[in-house]
Amino acid sequence: MRTSWSVNSTEEIRFGAGAVQELPDLCRKFDAENIVIVTDQGIVNAGILEKVEAVMAEFKVFVYDKALPEPPVESAVECLEAAKSEMHPDLIIGLGGGSSIDLAKVVALLLEHGGAPEDYYGEHQVPGPVAPLIAIPTTAGTGSEVTSVTVLTDKKKQIKTGISANELRPKAALLDPELTLKLPAYVTACSGIDALSHAVEALTAKESSYIEAEGKLLFQGANPISDALALQAIKHIVPNLALAVHQGSNLEARKEMMLGSLLAGQAFSNAGTAAAHALAYPIGGRTSSPHGELTGLLLPYVVDFNRPAAKGKIAEAERAVNPQSALIDDDEAALLFVERLFELLEDIGLPVTLEEIGLDEAALPDVAEQALNVARLVRNNPRKPDVKSFTALLERAYRGREYA
Repeated sequence: MRTSWSVNSTEEIRFGAGAVQELPDLCRKFDAENIVIVTDQGIVNAGILEKVEAVMAEFKVFVYDKALPEPPVESAVECLEAAKSEMHPDLIIGLGGGSSIDLAKVVALLLEHGGAPEDYYGEHQVPGPVAPLIAIPTTAGTGSEVTSVTVLTDKKKQIKTGISANELRPKAALLDPELTLKLPAYVTACSGIDALSHAVEALTAKESSYIEAEGKLLFQGANPISDALALQAIKHIVPNLALAVHQGSNLEARKEMMLGSLLAGQAFSNAGTAAAHALAYPIGGRTSSPHGELTGLLLPYVVDFNRPAAKGKIAEAERAVNPQSALIDDDEAALLFVERLFELLEDIGLPVTLEEIGLDEAALPDVAEQALNVARLVRNNPRKPDVKSFTALLERAYRGREYA
């Protein structure tokens, strides 16, 4: 039995509509003069980069705008070399969705410690603090602005890989919901449901004392602080996700979603995610669906699968958004939450079956087996799965909610 747990977080968080105006003050705190902004073409085309550059007149700024989803490892080296040809960088800013911020994390790592990204693959391979890094998310989803993980694509090895270390957490996160107002409805839906899956899986994760692994862990299982963060995230996300999808200019809904995503990121980056994310990885290699769409689709089936082992936590999630459920027992409240998740997916126009996204039904046993190999997530799941039970879960997810 593990006898202690810890909580790690980004050192400073600034949040609010118009908060981007505070970016120069943050940069001055790091005595920065030469700044690299890592972003992507979508942010450029939406005019968001222009808004950020407008407040940065006193600094020398180099922009790398070629970030891609799950960025290739080579792009981090390319970004840093291009920046060094123009300046001596002393601060990195990640501006955009999770991929831009993930890439910025690797650039900050290489700037401080040198070498190549592959030198740091896995957990706890970062030798010390990385170069100063500010994260400015433009989606409400990944929580990357406060997490310790970056996901990369290694084209040579033809794998998706990651670097995980608490040293990768940005020194500061600046969250301005106004920057999300131009986010398309589909992206809002996928990123928002991903944030909800982070919160729910962190809440229902196995208690830290019962995680069956030795040594230092990034994903430690649930603890009282991660539980509190996850419940608050659920409370902000569930009532506002559909509103943000259908009323993209609703700033209050955008604000609530960004806050929920932030809280969920803080929760899962300590407690960890579980089966929905473990299953999403092998499915992602077989379909064109984005990560958030997959975790959202799987979430109600996984929560239902976990009810025998986590009905109390699931009932807490329902009561966080429906106070009247305090009048019913945990079994009924947990079932209501599963149904709530299905209804939310339908409300925001996302698929609710694996058949809809084109997954081959014959691949389900292989998906189950591959998911079991994602040990750092599977060990967090409150109900222990095996190939047979995971396959049965996937079969229900293939056919639909009436089989759940």
